[in-house]
Amino acid sequence: MDNRIGHVGLIKQVIFYIALLLLWQFIVALKIWPEYLLPAPISIGKTLLCGFSDHSFTIGIFTSLKRLCLGYGVSIIFGSILGVILFRYRTINDIMGRFILSLQTMPSICWFPLALLWFGLSELSIIFVVIAGSLFSITMTVNSSLRNMSPIILNVGRNFGAKKLNMLAWVMLPSVAPSLVMGFKQGWSFAWRSLMAGELIFNSLGLGFLLNMGRELNDMSRVIAVMFIIAAISILFDKLVFGRIEKFIQFRWGGIK
Repeated sequence: MDNRIGHVGLIKQVIFYIALLLLWQFIVALKIWPEYLLPAPISIGKTLLCGFSDHSFTIGIFTSLKRLCLGYGVSIIFGSILGVILFRYRTINDIMGRFILSLQTMPSICWFPLALLWFGLSELSIIFVVIAGSLFSITMTVNSSLRNMSPIILNVGRNFGAKKLNMLAWVMLPSVAPSLVMGFKQGWSFAWRSLMAGELIFNSLGLGFLLNMGRELNDMSRVIAVMFIIAAISILFDKLVFGRIEKFIQFRWGGIK
């Protein structure tokens, strides 16, 4: 039954995208805008084939993913540790909580001048911006998830003899896993946006650099093609990584499927 529902949903998505392409081609045929401003879908397809044939898109994808994985991985590790510290020590939370919240809401572009002054035009600057864009979001997620946990779960853990690290690792964190996954997913989106913005400014190899190069060359086909690649990576990452984690949590914890 679930497979049938999944196939029906996939068919609906395919029909939607085909209709979207047909509408796009229809608008191009009306010649409301010149083709250098709104290229036809076939032009975008040719640009994609050319970009993968000369490996420029492939190199850009792997370069961006390497930076993303490194920066996001650091954010998860240190953000989780800092979030647990804020939860564990109320005094530290009272002192630093609002400060970290203000850093979380700061736009990623605000970190660029600081990164340039500290690290110059280097790979480390881009990774720093990615970390700054996602670290504090993950910190606040971990802290708020633990604080909103039901006291009943803590009492059950104590009744079974769980203490300190065992309580944290085997009772508290598993109980807030659904909200943690949603927070990590949000942190990933912040990291991805920070990376693209950083690559646009720093003119270093990556998808953001390819996007900016298309703008400088007034090549709208390349700009839209790179945008498609960025969107496709986002969808694949959400489906293959977070989607599987969410299904596993639904299986273990129950929930609407």
